[in-house]
Amino acid sequence: MQSEIAGGLRERKKEETRRLLLEGAARLFGERGFEGATVADIAAYANVSVRTFFRYFESKEALLLPDGVEIFAYVEHALSRRPADEGPLDAVCNALLEAAEPFAASTLTALSHPLEDIENVVTTRLVQAFSDFEERLTVLVQRRLPPDTPDADLEAAVIACAALSAVRAVLRTRRARRASGVTDTGSAPLLRAFGILRAIGSSEQP
Repeated sequence: MQSEIAGGLRERKKEETRRLLLEGAARLFGERGFEGATVADIAAYANVSVRTFFRYFESKEALLLPDGVEIFAYVEHALSRRPADEGPLDAVCNALLEAAEPFAASTLTALSHPLEDIENVVTTRLVQAFSDFEERLTVLVQRRLPPDTPDADLEAAVIACAALSAVRAVLRTRRARRASGVTDTGSAPLLRAFGILRAIGSSEQP
């Protein structure tokens, strides 16, 4: 019983430290910019050592997208729940749309003063994260294709890469629009991007 209580206290302490590190990052990035806030500053805010900081996050950049792994797990779960008779492209697009809300809830949106250098880092990390996710998504898409699909591996790869490229296009476009003073909110740009992708896909195939 005592060991269970001690274990529960340790977990709560870990969660509190993680929360303080994220809170400190959001505040310091907003006040000093991404480059101006150091790992030591963020660790000091949470009253932990730099060594402890790296037990929670692999780098300062990782603080900007702490929920990346969870988002991709959400996409996988959402895709597994799509109707079996839904086309693979539609299934992938709809699963990614379901994940739009977690993206909006990333650490970046919690910053009181989003700065250009932070946005650039976030976009770069998201693009890399999606590139890393392409192989996994390709496998999931191929499982949805009929067993007798010609070049199933190629078709799955094209669908997965096309869908994730649409997401990357939205990220880049939104960053450019923000730089021009135009603000996009919610999943509308992503919905539009998938509409464009479906329109391309509905064209006569070679």
